Amino acid sequence: MIFLRSMLFNVFFYGATFILTWPATVVRFAAPERMIDIIRFWATLNVAAVRLICGIRLQVTGLERLPAGPILIASAHQSAFDTFVWFTLVPRPCYVLKQELLRIPLFGPLIKVADQIPVDRSAGASAVRGLIRAGTEALRRGQQVIIFPEGTRSEPGTVGTLQPGVAALAARAGLPVVPVATDSGRCWGRKAFFKRPGVVTIAIGEPLPAGLPRDALMQELRTRLGDLGHTRSSSRGQAA
Repeated sequence: MIFLRSMLFNVFFYGATFILTWPATVVRFAAPERMIDIIRFWATLNVAAVRLICGIRLQVTGLERLPAGPILIASAHQSAFDTFVWFTLVPRPCYVLKQELLRIPLFGPLIKVADQIPVDRSAGASAVRGLIRAGTEALRRGQQVIIFPEGTRSEPGTVGTLQPGVAALAARAGLPVVPVATDSGRCWGRKAFFKRPGVVTIAIGEPLPAGLPRDALMQELRTRLGDLGHTRSSSRGQAA
């Protein structure tokens, strides 16, 4: 049954993505400022579909900790679910994402039109400088920048090595950093075909104050991500 549900969801996911790229391509040239509306609709469809087809429900805690204006969200990353769910949670999301996505036919050219930030992970210091420029501009536009500080997907219950881009962007923007933990990998594993029923919890922590020195920010962020993940695990255990 899990196999059939996972296959059905994949058909829906790729089918909806393909279909919506066509009106999005028209919007790209006619009204690029509306691109975010199409992406939000696409993300909302996927969150609903993964619930109805695969039995994966979403629970968000701490949403009240996010201000309405610009903010830097440093989120753990465990599955593809994390790459679209924020379009349903904040009003003007701006993902920091890998540049390889620009190569996807039809979909790739739409990413920058939607004011997302592609980063060449192989470019080293140049990539960080580009992230700072684009991220600062997005925050000035009032967007909520979502960055995965581990740089790649991690396994549930772990916190990977944090990359320096989040600290560099926080220092330039002078804004608090909001740590966010998730356990999405329990239901939708890293590069996994199977989507297992359950509850994906997104836990939004207290913002780290602006102006922290780089080392202090990175250490505190790592600690907060670990603590939030531990709290989620304990809560599941008590509920069981």
